[in-house]
Amino acid sequence: MFLKRNARRGGRGSGLGDAYCFVAIERNTKLVLNFALGRRSQATTDAFIEGLRAATAPQRFQISTDGFQPYLSAITTTLSDRCDFAQVIKVYSNADPEGQRRYSPADVTHTEKVPIMGNPDPAKVCTSHVERQSLTIRMSMRRSTRLTNAFSKKWENLWAAYCLHFAYYNFCRIHKTLRVTPAMEAGLTNQVWELTDLLAE
Repeated sequence: MFLKRNARRGGRGSGLGDAYCFVAIERNTKLVLNFALGRRSQATTDAFIEGLRAATAPQRFQISTDGFQPYLSAITTTLSDRCDFAQVIKVYSNADPEGQRRYSPADVTHTEKVPIMGNPDPAKVCTSHVERQSLTIRMSMRRSTRLTNAFSKKWENLWAAYCLHFAYYNFCRIHKTLRVTPAMEAGLTNQVWELTDLLAE
């Protein structure tokens, strides 16, 4: 990622500083439906949810997010005609010393499932799948490792790395639980893609 503290004033603006990756994953096929890269802001959230709308069929589905506030207006405005929406709110402990927080997140004391729109099924309100995808990203891309010195120096390189990761994940990487790729499980292809197939596209 870009490091905000190293961004020079008067530089290339949006090409410098921190970058946050929003990811949408389908829980059954494990297919990554959409991602967006940018500031952790309302504008990036809106663009992410608009892309998710374009990636989904006009039939009703359920969506779960964390407690990030910009999701409220983005989802209720863009997906109100096709989704049931709930948030998983994590309540963290404040007991960890400040020095430890840099290396590990604070302990979660409990979570709350909060229905926001429509009629979400409480049993399906869950963010575990996308949280596991975040771990997969960090394990697969050195530039996303915590406290790394391998952050991207160019926005274009960071964007390209994420595009390659998600394309490989969807079409080339066999999911251990599914025993096929997410794209095969979703019916987008009937075979595991080789890297040559991916690069040819």
